[in-house]
Formats: sequence, C-alpha cells, structure tokens
Amino acid sequence: MNPISIALILVFLAAATLSFLMHLPPAVGIVLIAAGILAGTSLKMAQQWEKAVVLRAGKLSGIKGPGLFFIVPVVDTITSWIDQRIRTTAVNAEQALTKDTVPVNVDAIVFWMVHDAERAALEIADYASAVQRVAQTSLREMIGSSLLSELLSERKSADETLKSVIGVKTGEWGVTINSVEIRDVAIPATLQDAMSRQAQAEREKQARVTLGSAEEEIAQKFFNAAKLYAHNPEALQLRAMNMIYETTKERGATILMPSSMVDAMNPGAISFALNMARNDAPRPLPPLS
Repeated sequence: MNPISIALILVFLAAATLSFLMHLPPAVGIVLIAAGILAGTSLKMAQQWEKAVVLRAGKLSGIKGPGLFFIVPVVDTITSWIDQRIRTTAVNAEQALTKDTVPVNVDAIVFWMVHDAERAALEIADYASAVQRVAQTSLREMIGSSLLSELLSERKSADETLKSVIGVKTGEWGVTINSVEIRDVAIPATLQDAMSRQAQAEREKQARVTLGSAEEEIAQKFFNAAKLYAHNPEALQLRAMNMIYETTKERGATILMPSSMVDAMNPGAISFALNMARNDAPRPLPPLS
C-alpha cells in the first residue's frame, strides 16, 4: 500500500474517532471508517518507470501509471507491475562447439526493456525468464554457426547478430533488445598453446622474409658498387684508403693485411693513410702511380 493510501485511511479513522468522541450517531463513524478503507484500497500509485496492468472482472481494463490512479475495489485487480527500465541479463554457453568443432565457453550480457506492458503481461507468464532462455539458446546457435576465428576477431558482428535474432523472438512479447555484448570467449588451454605456436611461427616466417628482402637489396647494392669499381680503379683505391683510415682511428691498433691486397693498391697511398691515421692530421695526398 502506498503512503498516500495509508494517509487517507488514517485521516478517515481520525474523523471516525472524533465522531465517536463528539457523541455523533454510530453510523457516521462506521461510514467514515468504510470510506477510509475504500479510499485507501482504491487509490494506487505507480512510479515513473512502472505500469500497472488492471483487470476488471477478469478482462483487461487498462494500463495505468505512472502517478496516482483509482481502481474499483473487489471488481478491479492489478495483476502485474511492469518495470520499463533497461534491465540486464547475463547468459553463458559452456562447452559449446563452434562450426570448426572447437569447444568454447562464451559469456554475454543482454540489455533489454519492456516497451509494451500489455503484451508483456498478457502474452507470456514470465518475460524475464523467457528473455534469458531465448538469449542462451540464440547464443549457442550463433556459436554453432560461426568459426572460432570469427568469434575471436569479429565480436561486434556477433553482437549485432545476437541482438537481431533475440529481438525478433522477444518482440512478440513487447520486449525490446537494446544491445548484446559478448564479454569473454574462453578456449581450452591446449588450443591456446597451439595458437600461440602458430602465431610465433607466422612472426618468424615474416621476419625471415624481411631479412631475405634486406639481403637481396644489399646484394644488389654491392653488385652495383662492384661494377662501378671495375670501371674506376682509382675509386677502388680511394675506398680502400678510406677503409684503412677508419680502422686505424683507434690508437695502438694493429692492422694485418694480405700481401695480395697490398700489391693491388698503391703502396704510397697506403703509407699516407697509415701516417694520416697515426698523426690524426690531414696531409696532401701523394700522386697515384
């Protein structure tokens, strides 16, 4: 009973008590008590998010609320108070097989609300339980028609599919599915290890392909340099001198060079490069032989 009804009953009871104290006819007090009880049981109040389904003599009289409304005692009955706020239902599918026969455990949340209080009250006995059962069945059907890779990589698409499938079934009961969100897709530990090894192999393959491409590009550069040096011996000698100079920057370094390499280059130029590295001071370059 709502607070306003209780207040009305108390007011009429106080009036009846006062009538007895004033030595009015007993009928007045009895009438006031009866009126208070009648008013208290007739006045109902629904919250902003509620709808009351009223039956009169077993037939639908109307949907009342929100706010205050009256019913006829004895004749009218309120069979259901429908909460029209958004509600959530958690569903899960344990050991459900995907299209490629992989057992998975999937958890999801369904967000729904009642948009038609009359149909929710008259078309189905327990719409909240029905939403859960339909959502769970639809989740298993969706898993059975999807590949594991699709479940793992295309959750948004799976969410939309579930929303559409569940919404079609619950729409007949006056229930709207706002959204469906898959929270987790759990796969067996052995399969996780296999997928991890597969991903590692794919990364190693990509690394080898990248390394091979780099080696090919380096080889092409060396080939182009070799052709350039073949037509320009002076450039090759300058390059050799630069390499010697770079390797002898560190003081106290000892360089071992094959005699064939020394004979192939200008000895005077090599001596100049060594002296230049030791003294760390630039000097005029001797003429090439």
